[in-house]
Amino acid sequence: MSDTPAYIRDLVIANRILANEGVLDAYGHVSLRHPENPERFLLSCSRSPELVQPEDIVEHHLNGQPVQPDGRKLYLERFIHGAVFEARPDVTAVVHSHAEDVLPFSLVPVPLKPVLHNASRMGADVPLWDIRDAFGDTNMLVAKIEQGRDMAQALGGASVVLMRGHGFTAASATLAEAVGIGVYLPKNARVLMNAMRLGNTGIDGVAALTEGELDMINAGPQRHDFGRAWEYWSRRAGF
Repeated sequence: MSDTPAYIRDLVIANRILANEGVLDAYGHVSLRHPENPERFLLSCSRSPELVQPEDIVEHHLNGQPVQPDGRKLYLERFIHGAVFEARPDVTAVVHSHAEDVLPFSLVPVPLKPVLHNASRMGADVPLWDIRDAFGDTNMLVAKIEQGRDMAQALGGASVVLMRGHGFTAASATLAEAVGIGVYLPKNARVLMNAMRLGNTGIDGVAALTEGELDMINAGPQRHDFGRAWEYWSRRAGF
């Protein structure tokens, strides 16, 4: 990929990392706002993330439509990404995953709280979106821009939104942070679930990170960043 623009290379690497770390399997995706045109975003054509190559990256309008249609099959749920970029000018990267460890928290009235230092970017409160509320019975896929916009509204200013019986969408200011949220959110869910089991208690019995702790982790000179983790994940993924 020596002749590939750095941002395309990074997006390919992000796909490979998320696949290698078990966040994405044959399904799920990661996107990047176009660095030269904020009204567009970059997302692979319909391929499993582990197989994505630079030539698979397709430029999209924020309404989810390709800038230059060429007949390639696209992800049905590209509207997740376009709607988030449309609603959140502060967002540079979006990850959509079906990670099983997170799914239980989308099905019961138990909030997904941050308990791991490395998962702090998820924020103190993770909203839940249920496609059924606005669209009735569906195939559970975000296959229209209207559905994507409804999900983005539920996300609001948060970093993560749970999708009932489906998975989660994470949004961040950098690609490395979005990947980091994607990697650590399922780990956080596992630790939280095990803590509740160990203590034989509900969420109120778990010592979750406080707002003050989250602020100190994510701000100031010792701000937690994913630079070292990106290098590590990249090497594990073969780059």
